[in-house]
Amino acid sequence: MPRIFVDADACPVKDEALEIADRYGAELVLVSNGGIRPSRYPGARIVVVAEGADAADDRIVEEAGPRDVIITADIPLAARALERGATVLGPTGRPFTPETIGTALSMRAFKQHLRETGESKGYNAAFTAADRSRFRQALDLLLRRLTDG
Repeated sequence: MPRIFVDADACPVKDEALEIADRYGAELVLVSNGGIRPSRYPGARIVVVAEGADAADDRIVEEAGPRDVIITADIPLAARALERGATVLGPTGRPFTPETIGTALSMRAFKQHLRETGESKGYNAAFTAADRSRFRQALDLLLRRLTDG
């Protein structure tokens, strides 16, 4: 059975991930630096890591394997999880794949450069209901594929 690891500190789709994980009988693991109320996610395993820039990412990568799903918007974490053979899905439903991760890392570096030089303010797009719907559909299809195979 696949496990689902959620980079949980700023993830907007924790509730949806838990609902879909329950439907498939998959374990949901919320990894965070803190601030998650376990009572809100009674079906999930909550892992709170020590403070630190990459502590949650490191924990996810340590545990991730080929049948696991990682939910994150963090592109460097996505790259590390892909190296471990995990499947990675962004909170908007966009998959990160070995074929697309190089471009994503390059665009991230380019946007960071634009922010540092003042060419861009670095605003993120608002998370929409359509993003939430795409995520639900993508995770459902992914778990269906992983549990049938």
